[in-house]
Amino acid sequence: MTLLELSARVLGVVGVMLVVASLVFVGPRRLREMRTNIGSRLREAGPAVAVLGGVLAINGFIRDVSTDLSQLIGVRITSTIHAIEGAFVGQIQTVASPALTTYFSNVYVYGYAFLMLFPLVAYLAIDDQRPMRELTVAFILNYGIGLLCYLAFIAYGPRNFMPDVVEPLLYTHWPRAQLLTSEINRNTNVFPSLHTSLSVTVALMAYRTRDAYPYWLPVAVFMAGSVAVSTMYLGIHWGTDVVAGLLLAVFSVAAAIRIREFGDRHDGIVRDRVDEFADRLR
Repeated sequence: MTLLELSARVLGVVGVMLVVASLVFVGPRRLREMRTNIGSRLREAGPAVAVLGGVLAINGFIRDVSTDLSQLIGVRITSTIHAIEGAFVGQIQTVASPALTTYFSNVYVYGYAFLMLFPLVAYLAIDDQRPMRELTVAFILNYGIGLLCYLAFIAYGPRNFMPDVVEPLLYTHWPRAQLLTSEINRNTNVFPSLHTSLSVTVALMAYRTRDAYPYWLPVAVFMAGSVAVSTMYLGIHWGTDVVAGLLLAVFSVAAAIRIREFGDRHDGIVRDRVDEFADRLR
């Protein structure tokens, strides 16, 4: 299976998950309203979404460069992490079974991709676009801070640091998955776990929007927890990475709320200044 075929498979599975979740959690009525009001909602949430797209593009563009730069300026912390938690990840793998490995492998690939995409659909489907702006700003902070951490810290995952204790279960179970993960991850960028931080960000936002989507909250929390555990069970991240990812998520959501509130307070002022400038040009 080539990278293109694997990517198509992931997109197909995640696409089906998005359709089913949209019908179950968003509902046909909201989906129809979203189609009718898509223009105005995109205009309201568009700037933050555009910045997020830019951050993702930049992150992908400089990934290789940042790895080389990190080798020059980064602090090596793998031994420190190992001293803190020892063989904790190895202990988690003592309960490994074919069923658990299949579950966590699917969660790590398909479940994580679904968690990143579905909230964008769900929040675009409601009239109040504040959650959409908060989510996109929180994603931006996660990626931005994560990239800075990857530059500042060199940390190898447990499967690389102690291969005699921790197995790379994702790749022994599904070898082709390495075609996909190698395009996104590097061996030295495990601290913090962005899989954890972004998934927990989605869960925190699900809590904030529980009135709009009450049934999505328990699903989001369960899936976020599964993603976090999967990163350790599969030998990709340390427990320390997961804790750091959790803290990054809390900070990113809290900061995103403050940034959105600041933007709301000053939005009217900016619009008035723009209107005044436009009047002078007429």
